[in-house]
Amino acid sequence: MHDLAEGVARFQREVFPAKKGLFAHLGGHHAPHTLFISCSDARVVPELICASEPGELFVIRTAGNLVPAHGPGFDGVTASIEYAIAVLGVKNIVVCGHSACGAMTALAQDHDLSGTPAVAGWLQHADASRAHTAAADDVDALVRQNVRAQLANLATHPCVARALAHQTVTLHGWVYDIPTGSVGTVDSIARPTALAT
Repeated sequence: MHDLAEGVARFQREVFPAKKGLFAHLGGHHAPHTLFISCSDARVVPELICASEPGELFVIRTAGNLVPAHGPGFDGVTASIEYAIAVLGVKNIVVCGHSACGAMTALAQDHDLSGTPAVAGWLQHADASRAHTAAADDVDALVRQNVRAQLANLATHPCVARALAHQTVTLHGWVYDIPTGSVGTVDSIARPTALAT
């Protein structure tokens, strides 16, 4: 906690004063352009990867960057997607997987998850990803395929389907490589390509 408290003090002393005007504007204005769905992994920081300012990204972080397909009932992921589309009017949705993903590694290497039943249950949202990955133990291929599957799951949400039909939102699949900092895109057949800079 000491490091976190020091970080807050440094933010208040150095960062906030330099962006005081931005924060004053954000106090009454919330209009992010992108919904960014990434893994909860501490090594993946969407705002840092995108060099974005506060207020630009509406971020959902889940283990394995998983997005449950639309279904009965309500959950935090669905509510956040709906809010981003229907209220905030985001124009882009990015699903960002990453190298060395613990969730995808656990699935690819068939780890025993009996001690973490909530994790095991959550990772069932990646069943389609596993089924469409040729080599069961290829973590990188599973990461890419999982981004594709989560984009498909996103499209099952009525608010996303409507926005896609009206061409008011665009879906993007990315894979972030932790050791190199590179970001590749995932196309419709799950091949990575370098993100244009």
